Amino acid sequence: MCISGGAEGKNAKKAKPLARIVGKEIAKRGHVLITGATQGVPYEAAKAAKEVGGSNIGFSPAGTEIEHKKKFKLPMSPKVFDHIIYTEAGYAGRNLLMVRSADATIMIDGRIGTLNEFTAAFEENEIVGVLEGSGGTADEVRRILDAAKKGTRKVIFAKDPVELVEKVIERIKKEKK
Repeated sequence: MCISGGAEGKNAKKAKPLARIVGKEIAKRGHVLITGATQGVPYEAAKAAKEVGGSNIGFSPAGTEIEHKKKFKLPMSPKVFDHIIYTEAGYAGRNLLMVRSADATIMIDGRIGTLNEFTAAFEENEIVGVLEGSGGTADEVRRILDAAKKGTRKVIFAKDPVELVEKVIERIKKEKK
């Protein structure tokens, strides 16, 4: 499952503990965590997943480890990331590859990049969980969908992080039948 969230920003402090809960819950249920190999909210989810024995894959916008660190200034932590895939696709390309590689995406907080990940997953008709009350663009999704007149498709909303993970996993199981 992909974790989409703000790498930084004013809401990140509030959202990081929520991301840790989501990361642990995903790992405890045997799912692999996918992130944008970045800092902030996704990094906290990845760290928390590792703490309970989970595994995760980071999708980097860079083409190489050097570019990942120097150009994009993203973290390289073998204690957190089991694997980093260097997409060489920039942020927008990475976002599409990342959400397409996941059974579902969970959105926590976020800014413009998180919104891009949401719209990529939504347009690809993927399952998306939105943690309401986590701040940022996650709290704007209902309004955006209403303005776009697209309906909610496979978007799941919850205010509790554990409940959101449970609902998303239920939907994944239903889709796989």
